[in-house]
Amino acid sequence: MEERRRAKRLPVTLTLDVSTLYHQDMDLVKDINAHIEVVDISQEGIGFKSESELPIDYYFNANISLNNKDTLQSVIKIVRSQLLEGNMTMYGCEFVGISTILSYIFDEYDEKINKE
Repeated sequence: MEERRRAKRLPVTLTLDVSTLYHQDMDLVKDINAHIEVVDISQEGIGFKSESELPIDYYFNANISLNNKDTLQSVIKIVRSQLLEGNMTMYGCEFVGISTILSYIFDEYDEKINKE
């Protein structure tokens, strides 16, 4: 996937389950039960893989814990997708409505993975 992020991507191993997607016009897609594997994260958003086919420009709510003490509660917007080999798709997403004051969480996580 072409690099488009303005912030440094950090490798991460997280899994999320998405059950509902929504669009700005309040169009809801319910009972998706999509399992996603987050592969990287930045202050701008996340990249993840999934076997589920998810629509672009839809949103979902996520709780993400990077350092086992702080949890980011955010809305995530799916902005692009790319088919991978097999039945997987790589998605690029951006955080919506996340406070820039929470950037310290990413700084601490970056320090932690660089020490390992």
